[in-house]
Amino acid sequence: MRLSEFDYYLPPGLIAQHPAKEREQARLLVLNRKGERIENKLFIDILQYLNPGDLLVINDTKVLPSRLTGRKETGGRVTLMLLSKINGSELPLRGEEVWQCLIQAAKSPREGQKIYIAEEMEAEVLHPLEQGSWEVRFRFQGDLRQILDRIGTPPLPPYIKRKTDNWRDEDQEHYQTVYAKSEGAVAAPTAGLHFSAELLKCIEEAGVAVLPLTLHVGWGSFLPLRCELVEEHKMLPEYYSISKTVAERIRRTKADGGRVIAVGTTTTRTLEQAADGNERIAAGKGEARIFIYPGYRFKIVDALITNFHLPRSSHLILVSAFAGRELILRAYQEAIVEDYRFLSYGDGMMIL
Repeated sequence: MRLSEFDYYLPPGLIAQHPAKEREQARLLVLNRKGERIENKLFIDILQYLNPGDLLVINDTKVLPSRLTGRKETGGRVTLMLLSKINGSELPLRGEEVWQCLIQAAKSPREGQKIYIAEEMEAEVLHPLEQGSWEVRFRFQGDLRQILDRIGTPPLPPYIKRKTDNWRDEDQEHYQTVYAKSEGAVAAPTAGLHFSAELLKCIEEAGVAVLPLTLHVGWGSFLPLRCELVEEHKMLPEYYSISKTVAERIRRTKADGGRVIAVGTTTTRTLEQAADGNERIAAGKGEARIFIYPGYRFKIVDALITNFHLPRSSHLILVSAFAGRELILRAYQEAIVEDYRFLSYGDGMMIL
């Protein structure tokens, strides 16, 4: 299976640069796999497609404002994105920490280079790591989390082409789900951005359970697929956690004939990673490495809420595995004709 089979032309003007003013007022394309039927709705209309006894599984990971801007000793501008702490300490960050980072600058970074970020923070580039990332030592005064809240910005995807600093307040609120709780993601699980607290309340009042798991979306979300043969692609590991309560509720939902509806490809990958093959989920913590492509047999997920994804991406390949490549590409062409907004801040899609 070739990567080129998952290509399509995405008009640049359809890439959403800002979030919808009201989360649930984004548009919703509903794709019915059995009848190959497409409907154009608003996201709030999702209530029409949920039944009492269904289970909506969300990803409660929280995005840190982990993008920092600094200057080299020569004055050149540098952008750093914190990916993960290397030293493994679970204590609050005080004084000095070493992180895996992505570094963007006019010239490639060099070992030993100093970067001045703020009056109370500087960084030193240590050495290169995998996939173009770097090990970086940060020295700071005070609490790093508070510093990030003050000077950091959300790590928006590169296709959102605007000055993040000018929209920091907007993105701090909207590039985060309303149920975000567990810090650790470098990108938002964007299918969940359409849910407001009021809509979730209405869903629960309709007899649909809403329960969380956690998958910390990793920096692999920003990496393009480089293998022309899809089967050769390897996903970078992402930490996940599923509680016993959620695992048991999934088992009961399946046994009672309800549907497990995954909010997002991150939730889908977590559920399928933890599946034991008998419509059961193993509770606990682990690393999600599963790469889902056409031919995969889904064990847990019965319906999927997602966004519109980039051409030739692992996300597009996953939804193609769920609904069929030809049907997905037909739905995408419908969305383009109907001027849907694409990608992270774009409109939603529900696959039944």
